[in-house]
Amino acid sequence: MRSDENSSGSPASRLLLLIVLVLAAGSSQGEIVERDAGTMAARTTTLVSDEFNIASDTAGIELYVRNKRPLGLEPTADRTVLFVHGATYPAETSFDLQLDGVSWMEYIALHGWNVYLVDLRGYGRSTRPEEMSQPAEDNDPLVTTDVAIRDVAAAVDFIRWRDGIRKVNLIGWSWGTAVMGGYTARNNHKVNRLVLYAPVWIRETPSAINTPGKLGAYRLVSKEAASKRWLRGVPEEKVDTLIPDGWFDAWATATWKSDPQSTDSGLLRAPNGVIHDVRNYWMQGKTTWNPADIRVPTLIIGGNWDRDTPPYMAQHVLERLTHAPSTRRVEIGEATHTVIMEKNRMQLFREVQLFLQD
Repeated sequence: MRSDENSSGSPASRLLLLIVLVLAAGSSQGEIVERDAGTMAARTTTLVSDEFNIASDTAGIELYVRNKRPLGLEPTADRTVLFVHGATYPAETSFDLQLDGVSWMEYIALHGWNVYLVDLRGYGRSTRPEEMSQPAEDNDPLVTTDVAIRDVAAAVDFIRWRDGIRKVNLIGWSWGTAVMGGYTARNNHKVNRLVLYAPVWIRETPSAINTPGKLGAYRLVSKEAASKRWLRGVPEEKVDTLIPDGWFDAWATATWKSDPQSTDSGLLRAPNGVIHDVRNYWMQGKTTWNPADIRVPTLIIGGNWDRDTPPYMAQHVLERLTHAPSTRRVEIGEATHTVIMEKNRMQLFREVQLFLQD
């Protein structure tokens, strides 16, 4: 199944213009002006933003959680969602980066949803383990998939407690699909729906993030390397039009700023637990979770130019979701692993929204 751009029809496709006021840190409010594509009538929606540092299951490790929702919204299980990021970059600069005036987090909130994101330990505003302040080669790889699942468990239980709900919807990107898939396989009773964006599976092609040699606790990533990895597999004649002007710089500036040590070095620290799992599972014909254990409706979505998690991985996962009550796979044309920040990102937003509200 392929997704086609369409500016009319479903509620998820009707937001034509969104003007967002910057939300201050902590508990804050901002007004969103929505203009309907059909009637051009404008209405104002006030989004409330809250930030939390919650306890993990490890002493001294706190997890950063952000929430956005319409003012006065009464949280419900079917309209509460949690994002988790991938192997290298934090959640807030992926899911709550305002490009063309709106982030994906705000897009979902504007549809009357209660939206959360979490940074796993070692990423973004969450606690970086002490080993990340030491030379990488002095310690073993940090934050494996099992550790990440424990962090998601802490975030889900916090949301359930805070909002008084039994279940949440989950969205994972890239390595985050192994994290969310693994969590759901163990906790179907706490999950309403599952979205796997660019799912990881057993590799039949080389990995873009598996650098050779002995693994240390973390790796260092440059903006140049990030750009090169992003554009792998994009036809040369399409490179200049894939990412709208200024979007890569906006994302890179926000992302590298999330690591205090990048100011001097220009390099972003990323835990190597995921590389450990790539080497020991995904490149060895083994997996960290079993899709057959998923018993909730599941959407798989990704881009046709994705070289980090090529489309064959999505198909393999789909075929193994044998106990999910319903499944759907969407492939977006002219889109990479990072379609979330490309010209066709609204196709991603709309397809996910349709699934969540189905």
